[in-house]
Amino acid sequence: MNATVSSAGISMTGSRLTARALLLGDRLDVAGLERSDLLSSTPIAFRAGQEGFVALFRFGAIVLVGLTPLEEDDVIRSLRQRITGEFARREEETAIIELSPDKDDQIPPGGPIYLRTLSTERLIVIADALSKSVSLARDEKEAAAVFDVMEPFARHLAEKGRRPGGRREIVKHVGHALLVRQRVSGRVAVEEKPDVLWDRPDLERLYARLEDEYELKERATSLHRKLEVIGDTAQALTDLIDTERSLRLELIIVLLIVFEIFITFYQMFTGWLGGH
Repeated sequence: MNATVSSAGISMTGSRLTARALLLGDRLDVAGLERSDLLSSTPIAFRAGQEGFVALFRFGAIVLVGLTPLEEDDVIRSLRQRITGEFARREEETAIIELSPDKDDQIPPGGPIYLRTLSTERLIVIADALSKSVSLARDEKEAAAVFDVMEPFARHLAEKGRRPGGRREIVKHVGHALLVRQRVSGRVAVEEKPDVLWDRPDLERLYARLEDEYELKERATSLHRKLEVIGDTAQALTDLIDTERSLRLELIIVLLIVFEIFITFYQMFTGWLGGH
């Protein structure tokens, strides 16, 4: 699907700009923000402040370029009612963009992002990479937190041969693990390229360099593997609980049968005594 993108460049007074990506919450409602002066419709991007650029992403991320701290606060404050599941502590990713007309678009290791021109399309490509990086950072922390909880359970099971803690506690941890897996899996498709590349295939190299700089593919692959382990662990604990429940039911059935046999023999015995 092609995005509507304005090719107007972004003005700047100096040769360097700061780009900040923030993960505000689980979701960001961008419905109704469409207007005639948008720079892009996918993602929603517009000018802000005196010479700044803002890009909004439905998975809760916002990228601000060339804004003062006061201007950034104004933009975030205006979006607060649109944030679902706002985070008390926001993930942040910062990058320096430097205008360099005599160089190709490039990103030296650990250095700034050099751009030949400061076009809207280039900023959208950068914003896409930064938003995915900041979202991955949050997802990685959530997955690591689940691992920290699950590891003692797995260790106790391996050493003692039985599950630790009560059933309710395990069910809570399984539910939390599945919730993290569902939320992380559906939050953002890191493998998908920004829509702007459909119209500007010449920016593929810039996006590829950003992918390498922020290790988007590698981090996404690692995260998916962790999610699979979380899912398998949760399934194993659930199966263990179900097995224990089945064993209890079987034991109850056996006891009921034994009790019924006992009653039958008792009645037969009392009947025999009554006959004599």
